[in-house]
Amino acid sequence: MKILFTFPGQGTQRPGMLQQLPDGEAVLSEVRAVLGDETDQLDTPDALKHTRAVQLCLLIAGVAWARALIQNGLKPDITSGLSIGAYPAAAVAGALRFDDALRLVALRGDLMEQAYPHGYGLTAIMGLTLDRVEALMAGTETYIANLNAETQIVIAGRDEEMAKVAQRALDAGASRAARLAVSVPSHCALLDKPAAELADAFRSVTLSRPGCTYLSGSTGRALWEPQKIADDLAFNMARTVHWQDAMVALVGGDHRDARLALEMPPGSVLTGLTHQAGWQGEAICMERNSIEVARHLANRLSR
Repeated sequence: MKILFTFPGQGTQRPGMLQQLPDGEAVLSEVRAVLGDETDQLDTPDALKHTRAVQLCLLIAGVAWARALIQNGLKPDITSGLSIGAYPAAAVAGALRFDDALRLVALRGDLMEQAYPHGYGLTAIMGLTLDRVEALMAGTETYIANLNAETQIVIAGRDEEMAKVAQRALDAGASRAARLAVSVPSHCALLDKPAAELADAFRSVTLSRPGCTYLSGSTGRALWEPQKIADDLAFNMARTVHWQDAMVALVGGDHRDARLALEMPPGSVLTGLTHQAGWQGEAICMERNSIEVARHLANRLSR
């Protein structure tokens, strides 16, 4: 029986999210050694208005919760993250050092926000298939950003352009069209330049072969070579997320015996998407479940 750890992307953050971390003081001490006094302000409401703080919080929370699970005997066989979630996934898999991840994510957030300081973002459209959403995007300056599920598509672009598509989608029968809590147009060609700058920074960092399967949320493929993982991490801000493909590949591929999917806090979005992809085992979010519950499920599924 194999275990999957998943790590969410932006939109799930909330103020105070670093205050209840397992072994929080030890983890935040590591963070302070890299980021200094900034650490204590990262999850404040004002800080979370900025991409840098949001992404750092998601990295820190993901690593902290994953470490706690591992210390309690729940070691992942596969890790995968959506967007910024790829960084804690790579760190927990052993491909990227946590201190290097902190530096790279801080730079990533800065580059993304500096490129598009306001007026851009992401909008989720639910209830329509990709071909219908693409038709509704005609004549607008918007891009497909995430293919999260068959009928959950995220678009990127300027606020007013996304609003046009969202209204068209609702008129066409979409169940929901919602602007996400993301302040940059992620996962499209608008971020090609900052992605290339981040790739330059990766040249000064040494990655390792992961100790477990690192499943890319961008390509839907398992990556083992350090250079390919570095490329995946550096450029994922500008590449469409293929989360559904990643989960479908997992269900039908070499890891079809994976039976327990644990989503790191905050939120439960990926747990729902995992179920939608045809997951045959148990999938729970640690936001709403204790480590003891996760251990109980692991023990039951391994019998």
